[in-house]
Amino acid sequence: MKIIDVKCALFGRHPVVRLVTDEGLSGYGQVEFWKPYAKEHILLLRDMILGMDPTNVERVMLRIRHRGAFKPWGSAISAIEMACWDLAGKAAGVPVYKLLGGKVRDRVRVYNGGLRFPMTGWGPEDYAEDVRRMMASPEGFTIIKQPIAFHSPMARQVADFHYGEVTTTPMPGLRDTGYLTERGFNHVVQCVEAMKEVCGDTVGLALDCGPGWTLPDAKKFAKAMEPLNLMWIEDMLTGDQTPYVNAPAYRDLTTSTTTPIHTGEQIYLRQNFRELIETRAVNILGPDPCDVGGIAELKRVAEYAEIHGLLFAPHGTANGLLGLAALVQVSATLPQNYIAFEIPVGEPDWWYDIVEGLPNPIVRDGFVDVWDRPGMGVDFIIDKAITYLTEEDRGFFD
Repeated sequence: MKIIDVKCALFGRHPVVRLVTDEGLSGYGQVEFWKPYAKEHILLLRDMILGMDPTNVERVMLRIRHRGAFKPWGSAISAIEMACWDLAGKAAGVPVYKLLGGKVRDRVRVYNGGLRFPMTGWGPEDYAEDVRRMMASPEGFTIIKQPIAFHSPMARQVADFHYGEVTTTPMPGLRDTGYLTERGFNHVVQCVEAMKEVCGDTVGLALDCGPGWTLPDAKKFAKAMEPLNLMWIEDMLTGDQTPYVNAPAYRDLTTSTTTPIHTGEQIYLRQNFRELIETRAVNILGPDPCDVGGIAELKRVAEYAEIHGLLFAPHGTANGLLGLAALVQVSATLPQNYIAFEIPVGEPDWWYDIVEGLPNPIVRDGFVDVWDRPGMGVDFIIDKAITYLTEEDRGFFD
């Protein structure tokens, strides 16, 4: 089998790569909807992999892996890697999890970070009501992750929140940062307490915090959270599109508290997780398959984390429905340090109409059942999908 073309089209804001082969099979990979510009990056890699056998996934990756970097610049490589696995499974007639070592679990736990409701404010009562709605959703989530502090509009909406400058033009990856005022610090604590009162001990509560916190504030906040028994506090010091790791600062934070500390969504490649893992600088790692370099790369990180006693909760909120399929396949194979992955949603809603192969409902009692269809197991309904392509991308399925 050989790759004879590499195509990329925008479906909504999602770049989707299609690897076309000489045997009539195609493999697909999807990029987060925050990154429509990744289309051009994917097409720049086309000539580097033409003529290669996509079922030799690692050989293909060795040709292009050096062209990636920390989020958002690992997305193109990651999407191509997942498209290769999709093809490898289809060619072999087996689900991708069979090629990654087989299932450890028949269903995978997910946590809610992507199913959002409009919020009218950023106070304790607003957060409490938001959690109530999430707990009432039919998915039956057992873990909910909430954005607070610098990973929310709080720094701009709450007066005198911190001593830093306020971002006047918000954009993906650009966060406010600064030393919190006493008022700001107390506001965040009160919001978490309000959510925890709703969750009780029936639904785990995790916090997506930044990045943006100073180390002293992060240590003080993690300490204040200890009585609340949170699932984890995520990305307080780095994260999102931070182009570095800062393991020593995370180790300082982690060793100062019993509240579990989580990071990793922006990190590209297993090598850049090494210091976090070997120094046990955090408790939980959460790479994103759309940023880390793909699903095999994610599994390598999970296995190395396990032997150092670190837990694993992959990121994935904006990865779309093809990204959901990839997360299900790889999560079925992860070692026993696996907690749950962040469930992506279809964005816009018409995505649910243009693909087939997903279970209905997708999430039941907080879990997704692992399916057995070849490849990633989710494919386009071409006659429906083509109606959402722009004129520029009309030849995507040709």
